[in-house]
Amino acid sequence: MARSVWKGPFVEGSLIKKAEKARQSVRSEVIKTWSRRSTILPQFVGLTFGVYNGKKFIPVNVSEEMVGHKLGEFSPTRTFTGHAGDKKVSKE
Repeated sequence: MARSVWKGPFVEGSLIKKAEKARQSVRSEVIKTWSRRSTILPQFVGLTFGVYNGKKFIPVNVSEEMVGHKLGEFSPTRTFTGHAGDKKVSKE
């Protein structure tokens, strides 16, 4: 179920403050966040976020195409190792 339009997109308040601080800074640094549910805003374009996936922080470089999506969409929490039954044995 989608969020109502009149409420606007959800973004952690602390994340907005960190992004504003990074914009004013000369150095480009990774902004660490645990807020996977936050929506990417146009102010975040060009910044790099370290999104926590439960084990480590995945660096996410925000581009214009990502606006409107959630941060968690770009930091997968599960690693696919392959199906167990797909190992083919060749006869030699």
